[in-house]
Parts: sequence; C-alpha cells; structure tokens
Amino acid sequence: MQKKWQVLITLDIPEIGIRMLKECCKVEVNKKDVALSKKEIIAKLRDKYALCCGAEDVIDAEVMDSAPNLKIIARYGVGYDKVDVKAATKRKILVTNTPEVLTDAVAEMTWCLLFCLARRIVEADNFVRKGKFKRSGPESLLGIDIRGKTLGIIGAGKIGTAVAKKSTGFNMDILYCEVVKNNELEKIGGKKVELNYLLKHADFVSLHVPLTSKTTHLVGERELNIMKKTAYLINTSRGKVVDEVALAKALNGKQIAGAALDVYENEPQINRELLGMRNVILTPHISSATKETRDKMSIMVAKDCIAVLKGEKLSHLVNPEVLG
Repeated sequence: MQKKWQVLITLDIPEIGIRMLKECCKVEVNKKDVALSKKEIIAKLRDKYALCCGAEDVIDAEVMDSAPNLKIIARYGVGYDKVDVKAATKRKILVTNTPEVLTDAVAEMTWCLLFCLARRIVEADNFVRKGKFKRSGPESLLGIDIRGKTLGIIGAGKIGTAVAKKSTGFNMDILYCEVVKNNELEKIGGKKVELNYLLKHADFVSLHVPLTSKTTHLVGERELNIMKKTAYLINTSRGKVVDEVALAKALNGKQIAGAALDVYENEPQINRELLGMRNVILTPHISSATKETRDKMSIMVAKDCIAVLKGEKLSHLVNPEVLG
C-alpha cells in the first residue's frame, strides 16, 4: 500500500493512531476543538479513501456520495446512530466502531456519577469554592447511603453488565431490563424484570442501551413519574434515550431526586433548564475518557482503516453484508 491512500479524521484522536496511519497514508486531521460542519466534511472528504469520525458527525448519503473513493467509515466510539449504515451498505462502504475496549471505562464513569449523586460531591465542591464552608454541621449537604440500595440497569449488554457487577461490594440488589436473561447477572443475584417494575423499585436507574427507534425517549414523562421520588437517573449511553424536557420538569417538580448525564439529546447543546439545576450533574461526553482507553480506540480505528485499504479482514464490522 502506498501513500496515495488518503484519510480524513474529523476529530483529534490520540497521536498513537495517527502515527500508525501516517506510516502508509496521507492523513488530514481536524485539530480544531469544534466539530466540522457537514459542508466542511464534504469538502475535505472528496479525495479520501477512509473516514474516521466522531459522535457529533452526521455521515449520511450526501456525505458518502461526495467521496467516490470512500471504502470505510471508522467510528471512533461505540454508537453509530449518526452514520447511515443502510446508505453505506448500499454503496459498499464498510462501517466499523470501537466496542468492548471502552466497557470498563464507561462502567467506572457510571459509578463515578453514581457516587457524586449519592454524596452530592459537585454541590459540596462548589460550596467550598464559594467560601461558604464555615463549619461541618450535622445537616450539611446530606447525601444517601449506597450500600443496600437497589440498582436498576436498563440494557444489560457488556457495559450494563460491568456496571452491575461492580455493585457487589456494596451489597446492592440488582434489577435489570433486557430482552434475554443475563446469566452473569443472575449468578450474582440479579433479577430480570419489566421496565415498569425496575423504574418503580430502583434507587439508581442507569441507562446502557443503544439508540434505536425503540429506545428514543425510552425515559420520558411517564417513566419518570413511575420512579421513586428519592431515585436518581444516570445516562452514559446515548443522549436521545432521555427526553430532556421531561427530565427537567421531573427534576423541577422533585419527581425524582436527581440525575447525572454524560450525553445529551441535542449534543453538544444542553437543555437550558438543566444547566441551572443543582440536582443534576452534567459532564461533556467523557465516559470513555481515560488515556488507556482512548489510546486503544485510536489504535482500533487506525487498524481498521489500514486493514480495509490493504484488503485484510476486519474485527469490528457493523455491516458485514457488504462483504457478501
């Protein structure tokens, strides 16, 4: 393979993957701290053979048709809902993602958010920084115990399973909502239940589903009204799984105790009401943001691009039907 192969990377992925690609390809990287517009992607993609894209990039038929040489769309991340996979398949363009490698990082971030909600860490930090800390009173910034509570997992795939398994040290009851029984969770006392039952009984509800037509606004006004008034919602899956307007209403009305979001319905825009609330934690889509994990993701997309351009076998193919 010669350096005639050209690659567009729409986000500044870790250098380890970029170096791998530069050994055999001409690489163009968006170094700006903002996503490229669709128009910019089209302009830059025309002569490219491979595209590495991020969570905010909409890669539809129009984008694909602007690049007649395009052979692969490598998604830097797990979710690929903004890539029109059907359009790619029709055009014989391979689509890949980076599953599994970020499972533990996302599970750990979920627990980080759970801890912060339970013990009001963000509020406490702001309290101290604003010079309000004069003494530690008995009623100051009271949180709740985690031990003995019920953890509800909606979507017991690899990440949901990892989150649930980390609860064993806290003697928590585990409820999970999934199409099929999860034997790993059953072994540690997990109970497969219907969504309404989980919402009604869980103290912490954690979302780990892919974005599909069925999971869009999976948690809306009806579901939030079912939850305990003392319960917390955590979303590290996809933003559109939660109806943010309904969530803001539920938080304002104290229908639930709080929420933590790492992903957003119209990312990177965030519901203005949520921005002003003390009982919601907002992080900038960083669930996989550990150096080790992001390096591995960078290596994965680089290897996938190189494999396609060399005509070699892929490991993380979303649309295998392209290969026949």
